[in-house]
Amino acid sequence: MRQESNELFLSAVSVFELTIKHGSGRLRLPQTPDDLVTALLAESVQPLPIELDHALAVGSLPPHHQDPFDRLLVAQALVEDLTIVTADPQVMRYPARTLDARK
Repeated sequence: MRQESNELFLSAVSVFELTIKHGSGRLRLPQTPDDLVTALLAESVQPLPIELDHALAVGSLPPHHQDPFDRLLVAQALVEDLTIVTADPQVMRYPARTLDARK
């Protein structure tokens, strides 16, 4: 359950990945990526752009995960001191704070 005191962020990395997967037919969505992002932003979800320090931080991560999208999300979480909501046990191996989406 969302608490009003918590800020939610939507990474450009996630939007990039879901747009690619949706466009290739590997991800079905109830609406277009554009409409989904618009709806999230209307709910006060904050955009998180990809910055140079995020990209550079990927280089210091141990090789727990080979997915470049997930590695960049971890780097963003570490640089920005954010929590990642994930169901991926490989992402949970990194030192970033995670919230298990499987629960």
